Amino acid sequence: MRWPTLPAVVSALLPRTLRARLIALVLGTLLLAQAATLATVTHYQRHYLDAVAIDLIATTIRALRFSVNIVPPHARDEFVRDASQGHWRLWSRTLPSDARVQGRGMRGRPPPSWDPDPADIRRNLRGLVERLNAHLGEGTRVALSRGPRPQLFISLSANTQDDTPGLHEWLVVPLDRIDPPVGTPLLVFWLGGLGLLLLLAAWFSWHISRPITHLAQAADELARGHPSRVTPSGPHETRVLGERFNAMLDALAESDRVRRTLLAGLPHDLKGPLARMFLRVEMAEDPALKEGLRKDLSDMQGMVDQFIGFVRGTDPGTYRFTEWPLNEWLAERVTAWQSSGAPVSLTRNCDTPLRVQGDAAALERLLDNLIGNALHHGAPPVQVSLQHEDGSAVLRVCDHGQGIAPERREDALRPFSRLDDARTRSGNVGLGLALADAIARAHGGSLALETAASGGLQVTVRLPACAES
Repeated sequence: MRWPTLPAVVSALLPRTLRARLIALVLGTLLLAQAATLATVTHYQRHYLDAVAIDLIATTIRALRFSVNIVPPHARDEFVRDASQGHWRLWSRTLPSDARVQGRGMRGRPPPSWDPDPADIRRNLRGLVERLNAHLGEGTRVALSRGPRPQLFISLSANTQDDTPGLHEWLVVPLDRIDPPVGTPLLVFWLGGLGLLLLLAAWFSWHISRPITHLAQAADELARGHPSRVTPSGPHETRVLGERFNAMLDALAESDRVRRTLLAGLPHDLKGPLARMFLRVEMAEDPALKEGLRKDLSDMQGMVDQFIGFVRGTDPGTYRFTEWPLNEWLAERVTAWQSSGAPVSLTRNCDTPLRVQGDAAALERLLDNLIGNALHHGAPPVQVSLQHEDGSAVLRVCDHGQGIAPERREDALRPFSRLDDARTRSGNVGLGLALADAIARAHGGSLALETAASGGLQVTVRLPACAES
């Protein structure tokens, strides 16, 4: 059996999100600081009890004993009650059987076994009473009760012997006033303080993690083809990260502008020489040479047209979004292909009116690319269908060819990617599916390559459908 490593255990115990980890860090730091403060205060408190408080308490007890002794015996009980406002009393008999002088054996009586409850204040006072008895003179003793009621007994009669019968006057101090129960205001104050700390920790973590969350959302939008800038905020590091992200977007936009200019300018410049070459070919006398050159020039013209179509189709800034019916548009486009003699059929159209918000010219280019790709690289017939599924317009184009292997479908959607199996015809530069995918994403939809029921390639395009008014 292989035991997990310490980093693995720590990683499993830590929260998953940065915000939760920051909250745990702040709260853990505060709790450790509070524990360290409590330990330090407790240490110095004990030191104070050992070094200073014992002397102060012993002096107070001697002064109290002297004050009581100068009062006549018959007035001592009333004096004690008046001085303590009725909380203390005078015990003028032998020390009760449930009380014992701590740290001193009592002759003639075995020390009873006594183990107070952990919450009993007498458990914490036993050491203090023993030190007091060791520090006080022989004339004064301090005892703790062992009964259900916690009380402190302080001897007022001078006696230098350990015998119990000589101790006949004791000042009785109830201990329940020293250790009162936790009051509701204190509990409310503690819970309120803890809640305030939680709020501060949550705000602190939110302040740090919010810019990172916005940056992650912007990165997702960039991956979907919708780049958006972020507003630098938060600490210095997250501000710098936001500025670097915006600079990266500017660099990508500039690179995309250069690419578009190159793709648009080069094919446009080639159209003139191609036209002149077509003219010279027609003037040639050799029929075989003329046919071969005409074929090559047609392929080159097709490549140029693909470049120009890709540049235009992948620029969302040129789109004109309007709301229009998709059912009628699809029927018209399939009819146009059928009128040219292409084996294309509309197998299923949505029964209910289906409207989309999009650019009709761009979606026409998308459909034409999918049908053309199916005719060139698949096998007829090509089947087109439209359905309404989960608030989306689902357009499917299927052929009866060999299809594309699942592990190569991602490559097929990349620009200028031509699969070996698809190189059955010249004049293709690998932009058809990439253009269709870019148009679908620009409309907030998606494009997926799947296997058709016939075994060929099925291209599924999902577009957001407009809600019915």
